[in-house]
Parts: sequence; structure tokens; C-alpha cells
Amino acid sequence: MRALHADAIVTGDAEVLRDAAVVVDAGGRIVDVGPADTVLPRHAGVAVERVRGAILPGLVNAHTHLELSGLRGRVPGGAGFLAWVEQLIGQRMESAPEENTEAIDRAVAELEAFGTVAVGEVTNSLAAVRSLARSGFVGSVFHEVFGVERESLERRLAAQAAMVDERVGPWPADAFTYSRTVHTLYTTRADVARRLIREARDQGVPASVHLAEHVAERRFLEHGDGPIADWYERRLGVPRELIEAPGKSPIAFADELGALAPHVLLVHLTDARPEELALVAQRGAPVVFCPRSNLHIETRLPPLLSARAVGLNPALGTDSLASNASLDVLAEARALADRFPTVPARDLVAMATWYGACALGRRDVGRVARGARPGLIAIEGDVGDDACAFVLRNVRSLPRRWLSRRRDT
Repeated sequence: MRALHADAIVTGDAEVLRDAAVVVDAGGRIVDVGPADTVLPRHAGVAVERVRGAILPGLVNAHTHLELSGLRGRVPGGAGFLAWVEQLIGQRMESAPEENTEAIDRAVAELEAFGTVAVGEVTNSLAAVRSLARSGFVGSVFHEVFGVERESLERRLAAQAAMVDERVGPWPADAFTYSRTVHTLYTTRADVARRLIREARDQGVPASVHLAEHVAERRFLEHGDGPIADWYERRLGVPRELIEAPGKSPIAFADELGALAPHVLLVHLTDARPEELALVAQRGAPVVFCPRSNLHIETRLPPLLSARAVGLNPALGTDSLASNASLDVLAEARALADRFPTVPARDLVAMATWYGACALGRRDVGRVARGARPGLIAIEGDVGDDACAFVLRNVRSLPRRWLSRRRDT
């Protein structure tokens, strides 16, 4: 065992501990944590490392698309979601498979360097799963399907099991949950979306859906026209008369399909309204915000203050490197701190740790608590009066050092 004595321990799920110590075993499990003058005497003889700074649990990046990592810096934003998607499709078609593999490995290494321990990986190809598992990450894999035409969509669903066997092999069940999921409610048939949401619930695993991300989504779902209907016709060749819209808002439609549920991560919600967020909170659905990605694509931020007002505790994700400069989930918290200065720094750090762990159903990570195995990182320096503000203030300037990792033996 080892004892780590720090100026401050950011617990993630509780108050910051000042002049505190945490004891971990060889596997990274937390044996004891609390004030140093209480913890250290209980473990006399254990080697003690003094950390001049703050200790945090490993970070939780609750929404990633690592298979798009080869597109870093290649997809311009600012013109809206559909313009960004068009650029992404074109760039992705020009990418060589070997370049993508190398980019994914670099992205996984970047996640690790930032102090990340868990991810919610959204994927069509499963291309990053082996690399994530090999590097000791945990979390959830959300295997997406698209399609509004029934026969082709059912073929894609039927092929997913073979894809898992071919591209992953034996599933790393101790590390990652697996669920089949939809990308959005306007790119997948409603009956299939309802089926997959129920399937994940029955299997006891999380699901994920991009929801209320932009105004074009709302226009299409409520009225059946606008940029998305035009895109269906132009890009996919779907006749306008075959394009079905529910005549409901994104949140109301999600509720009808069973997606406002404790096992479904609702990602983005950039266009969600206060009364809709209240319904999300009432249903107990976890929420994931990706602020820097939203700023890149739509020059818009998620409604953090409205979410907090109705009792939501959003997790954070970086989305993909096609819409973000890095995979640093603490940089997401810093982006929110810069624009919402009234939100306590402790809550913003919790969004990058414990709230993400809760969204993914992983109570073993995201917090410094007895029995947890979160991985521990140090940010060294003068923490001052507010350790969480110190962490956010130094996101770009101070390195993070691993103190304990889950895969330690």
C-alpha cells in the first residue's frame, strides 16, 4: 500500500479535503481517505508521498467519438451542424484506414496523458475499443446504427454481432458495457429506436442519444421540413413523401420513445428549453454537455444555468477531434467556468469526474472514496483557498501526473 498526503484532495462526490491523505492498495483501490492527521496514524509504516498541490480522481469523458480522431483540425465549424456534417463526410471519405488507426492510438494516449480513466465511446466501427481496453480504460461503448429504410437498417443491426467478433474479439466485459444505440431520433426509424432503448434497459446497460442539438433538428421533428428534410432528399435520395416526422419537439418525441430514462445518456441538449429540461430532470435521465464542440459547430453553448435550475447534474464530454481541439474533459469544465462564472468550481470539476461516472453507471470511478478504484492524478502548485478553482485556472498551464492507476498490480 501507499499513502498520498496532499494539500487538498478533490473528492469528486463530496467536499474538498484540505491537508488530507489517501491510502491505495497495489491495484489502485482506495483503502482510506480523510484528514492527514487522522488517516496517516492509522497506517503507520506505509510509505508516504507528499504532494504539494491537489489530488483528483481520474477524469471521466462521458462522450467521445475516437474513430474520428484522424479528422483533427480538418473539419471547419461555425456554419451550423449540417454544413459541418457535409465537411466531415467528405474528409472521412478521403482518410486512409492506416492513418485512422494511428490517429486513434494517439487519441487514446492523449486521453491518458490528460488523466482520463473512463469514457463513453460512441462508435460505428468499434475501431477504438481494443486500444481503449489495452490501455486500461473503463466505461461504455455505444454501437450506433443509422437508417430510415427498414430493410437496410435491419441488415445493419443483424451485422453488429459479427462486427464485434471480427473487430474486438472477446468483449472486455469487466471494462466496458456494450449497447446498440441510435445516433439521433431523426436518423433512425422510431420503432427501431424504441426497441434499442428497451433492449439496453432490459440488459441493464446504458444507452446514448444525441438530442436537441440544433434548431434544424427541432424544425424537422416538429414540422417535417427545413434543412434536415432537404438534406435527406439531396444527400440520401429519400423522397420528401417518405420522410416522416412525429410532429413533436425533440424532448417530447424522446419521451414518447422511452429515451427520457435513467439508463439513457442525453447528449448535447444545446437547443433544449427550460420546461423541457425540467421534464428530463423529472424522468431522471443523465445529461452530457460538450461545450467546446457546440461552440465549434454551432457557436452555441449548452443551457447550463437552466439545467442546474431544475436539478440536473450534467456530465461532460469532448465529442470528437473533428469538432474539438483536444480530448481534455477538464478543458470543457474550464470553458464553462469562463462563461458561467457564478457556477461553483467544485460543481464544474464534478462534471468532469463524478457526474460522468454516474452517467455511465460506474460508481467505482470519478470519486476519491473508500472502495473506489478511480485512478488518482496530481496537479501540483499553490492551491490557495479554492482547490477546484486552482484546478480550472491551471488547465492549460500545469501538467497532470498519475499517482495511481487502475491497472497497477
